[in-house]
Amino acid sequence: MINYVSPEEAVSIIKSGDRIFGHGSACTPNLLYDELAKQSSRLKDVEMVSITQQGNVEIAKPQYKDSFYINSLFTSAPVREAVNSENGDYVPIFLSEIPILFKNGILPIDVALITVSPPDAHGYCTLGTSVDVARGAIDTAKRIIAIVNPKMPRTHGDGMIHINRIEKMVWSEDELLTINYSEKVGEEEMKIGRNVAELIDDKATIQMGIGTIPDAVLQCLHNHKDLGVHTEMLSDGVIDLIKNDVINNKYKGTHANRTITSFCFGTRRLYDFVDDNPAVAFMDVQHVNFPINIMKNKKMHAINSAIEIDLTGQVCADSIGTYQFSGIGGQMDFMRGAALSEGGKPIMALSSRTKKGVPRIVPFLKQGAGVVTTRGHIHYVVTEFGTAYLYGKNLRQRAQALIEISHPDDREMLDRAAFERFK
Repeated sequence: MINYVSPEEAVSIIKSGDRIFGHGSACTPNLLYDELAKQSSRLKDVEMVSITQQGNVEIAKPQYKDSFYINSLFTSAPVREAVNSENGDYVPIFLSEIPILFKNGILPIDVALITVSPPDAHGYCTLGTSVDVARGAIDTAKRIIAIVNPKMPRTHGDGMIHINRIEKMVWSEDELLTINYSEKVGEEEMKIGRNVAELIDDKATIQMGIGTIPDAVLQCLHNHKDLGVHTEMLSDGVIDLIKNDVINNKYKGTHANRTITSFCFGTRRLYDFVDDNPAVAFMDVQHVNFPINIMKNKKMHAINSAIEIDLTGQVCADSIGTYQFSGIGGQMDFMRGAALSEGGKPIMALSSRTKKGVPRIVPFLKQGAGVVTTRGHIHYVVTEFGTAYLYGKNLRQRAQALIEISHPDDREMLDRAAFERFK
């Protein structure tokens, strides 16, 4: 008989000075965060480490700054304010290497807060929609508190955890957090999606980043054949492609016949699709994002996006100047893995301007901006105005190619900047 406890009792084992790990995306343990906020008066200097937190992350709010410090490994909207204040900070690191921080004692975890599917007949729960860095966290955490939710899909792969490893279990039937990228896809994103789709070969293995542009790309692949998926993140766009045999994983170089991911985030339809689905494997991000494993796939096509790119090909994807917006994530893991793959294509896709009309192709990155993908790693750059191939091009040639796919109203400015720089 499993002894489920209240959130109040569960988090009572957390003490001042602890480092806690917070499960990410749809698994974000907000029920436990809410209770921690209620107990904040007894807690000081509790550090939270996490990626992609979603929902109402109560302990990240300014009023709890004396109790909780947000040390983000990949920054998302609910913790962004804290990370860019005295109440938090950001650790630049490849997604594939985050488990090393836990395993090597660089960021040892005192308590892991996770959300899991209910235990099976053998006593095993799963990490559900987010195995990613959580596998490394629970393998090394001194203590584990789990929300057990029957609405969390039971997923195949590396996410098993036995109830004997869990010190406190809280039952919850709250709806999982969801997001629908397809609702946000406009004509501009569809133009980019069509341009990217033209680069994708039949029998390619694809990786998609997060957001509306990767979702638009998926919407443009229904006439392709025999695609495979090896990606860090899965969204709703793959469902119909798998059901229609566009994605069948037959020609991958590794993990043939299975869609490989480390986490998924989307609608309830996606969570139902991956529930007990043996054709989808949720694996440790240290394996999924390891460039050598990525390059084993033939025709590995990595599709990622950026905040801005300068005229030499330097890509900023994690900050707006000094303002920390997201994180390095798995972009470089996949860009490099795809470049090393036989027939692979590293693809950077972005709109020529932001929704506010700010150019994304710029003479220089903003002061303080972080370079996620270096100009030595960049190959294809795609906007709604076309595709630039930069690999093997000198700086002048790169500038010209990027100007040709920039927004028409920005080209005169970029031409002047290129002339001033390169004469």
